[in-house]
Amino acid sequence: MSKIYFTSESVTSGHPDKICDLIADSILDEALRQDPTSHMAVEATIKDDLILVYGEAGTNAKIDYEGIAKQVLKDIGYPEDYHVILKVSQQSPEINNAVAREELAAGDQGIMFGFASDETEHYMPFAIDYAHRLAKQLEAVRRKDSRLKPDGKTQVTVEYDNGKLKRIDTIVVSTQHAKDVTQEEIRDLIRKEVIAPVVDEKYLDENTKYFINPSGSFVVGGSWGDSGTTGRKIVVDSYGGYAPIGGGCFSSKDPTKVDRSAAYYARYVCRNVVANGLAKKCQLQLSYAIGEPRPLSVSINTFGTSKYSEEELLDIINKNFDFSVSNIIKELDLRRPIYAESTNYGHFGREGLPWEAFKKIEL
Repeated sequence: MSKIYFTSESVTSGHPDKICDLIADSILDEALRQDPTSHMAVEATIKDDLILVYGEAGTNAKIDYEGIAKQVLKDIGYPEDYHVILKVSQQSPEINNAVAREELAAGDQGIMFGFASDETEHYMPFAIDYAHRLAKQLEAVRRKDSRLKPDGKTQVTVEYDNGKLKRIDTIVVSTQHAKDVTQEEIRDLIRKEVIAPVVDEKYLDENTKYFINPSGSFVVGGSWGDSGTTGRKIVVDSYGGYAPIGGGCFSSKDPTKVDRSAAYYARYVCRNVVANGLAKKCQLQLSYAIGEPRPLSVSINTFGTSKYSEEELLDIINKNFDFSVSNIIKELDLRRPIYAESTNYGHFGREGLPWEAFKKIEL
């Protein structure tokens, strides 16, 4: 190995796909707030001033879908008047019967991946961790500075030398803005107020490249500049492409949907394998079948960074963690309205989320 470059991106809450993720998770939170046993898979699509809210709901909650969708847009910073079309039906009784058995079972089949490394303090790959930091800072700045508007994206390219993180090669920031602002003003603002407070100078050098609004003017944004749909940012939501993803999105799904809950638990396990010093890097794959309470397979890869064999490490994991659907929900306390706070800036590597908690592993 010699020099390798790796890139990850993040987006702000005003990105049209993230608008739809937040609508879906806000609906889920309201359902769980009223009825913790709710089975929800209600999503959203947005274009211009039209929002389509659709999916399946099995809940006793009384939900103001239109009101929630409009409030999400208002809170993000879009003052326009939106029209909401609603198409929500009762959850399929066949799916409900498969889940609601004597022992709680998976709500769908699928594969899920967890990942962690000691590359950053958040146990995340460096590129996605810093892309999220920049996106979060961009959002904080625009909420105080009227020259910037809600839609935005960030991207970080890092250089590895013989497998070791060496430097940041490229930073990209694109931000929606007011029409009377010059690109020179924006570049100066982003360098001083977004990049400088977030990125440690030790990762920068004279060859680091900066692309700030490389397309030029970015006045039209959000749903007026592009369409959006729930679940289209699964790489942003997970590990920035550094580790595999199972393919199922997170937002909108209640915890019986293992696409979400088992992916969270896989991250929880990997994070604690690394945090307990059992490996420097850990990847876990799980698989489930609908109607089955436990995983069909559990596979681990530590990339040669552990003193334990992967068979030994899997034994340690199975002694300390229970991958049954019922335990995942119980151990992480997932039947509560915590999902809107997970929507933006990645579902992993964020303090305060239950799957990011430390657990002492007994050998």
